[in-house]
Amino acid sequence: MKRRYFLRSNVIFLLCATVVFFSTVALAGPSGKLTMFHAGSLSVPFEAMEKAFEAKYPGVDLQREPAGSQKCARKITDLGKPCDIMASADYKVIDKLLIPGYADCNIRFATNQLVLCYTDKSAYADTVNADNWYEILQKKGVVWGHSDPNLDPCGYRSLMVMQLAEKALNKPGLYDKLIANRPEENVRPKSVELISLLQTGNMDYAWEYLSVAVQHGLKYIILPDEMNLGNYKYDSTYEQAFVEVTGTKPGTTMIIKGISCTYGVTLIKNAPNREAAIAFLEYMLDPKGGLQILKDMGQPPFVPCRVPTVEMKKSLPAELQKLVEVKN
Repeated sequence: MKRRYFLRSNVIFLLCATVVFFSTVALAGPSGKLTMFHAGSLSVPFEAMEKAFEAKYPGVDLQREPAGSQKCARKITDLGKPCDIMASADYKVIDKLLIPGYADCNIRFATNQLVLCYTDKSAYADTVNADNWYEILQKKGVVWGHSDPNLDPCGYRSLMVMQLAEKALNKPGLYDKLIANRPEENVRPKSVELISLLQTGNMDYAWEYLSVAVQHGLKYIILPDEMNLGNYKYDSTYEQAFVEVTGTKPGTTMIIKGISCTYGVTLIKNAPNREAAIAFLEYMLDPKGGLQILKDMGQPPFVPCRVPTVEMKKSLPAELQKLVEVKN
């Protein structure tokens, strides 16, 4: 009788221990280092997402590397750096540089628009407006710049805005006149580097995304939709602008045509920490999670996020399929 009771007690103990063990494992969730390369314009919202995500999953150490989107992609393709997630300010960078060799999916998650930023220290700060900005940028002594179009989508988009302004304002030669008053040293690797130059008074004006201007408390000029790259209804107009940038292989170039600002994110095929990467993307694409942070910081998200084909949606991890829709 005692032996039977002893055996039953052991069985109950083992069952309880097993339940506790698997419950602990389930609650533990993903862990380890999670590496993310992302556009510099996403630095502020992703910092907020990092804190929220790591609070939810204390075992994960999210390590972010902000840079120009093309540079982020080339860290993967040219340098072979380990990476789990890559987020681009232009979803086409993922299409052109990462798919199909390094990634299968491209989830479009947010929009933006280009604005001309300045501060109280800027020359003509008290008179510049949406009607005369292009005249101000041509004035001798006015220092303005943009990011490198070969490394950062904000760079080639800045050039596109000025091309579109020439057409919209019916001022032939305007683009060349503007560029003539912008020396090469005013072209920086990524757009967020221009912020410190503005804030210290070493630069008067810089092209930035609206979200970046809002996040850093900069003054800015909103341009009409036909030139700000912020309204998909004007994509046929935006396509009239184009910029030649470095290609996928050394010594080659490719043409980027204008299109409304759309951000993309992808899960890298050989992600070292796939479990944690999926968990972060599930949080990031949640309307009550990462997308809410983007919205609060001046960057309109897609709700739900978008993929272009049914096949791509089916290829996503099950946790992410519920957060996206198929839409071109």
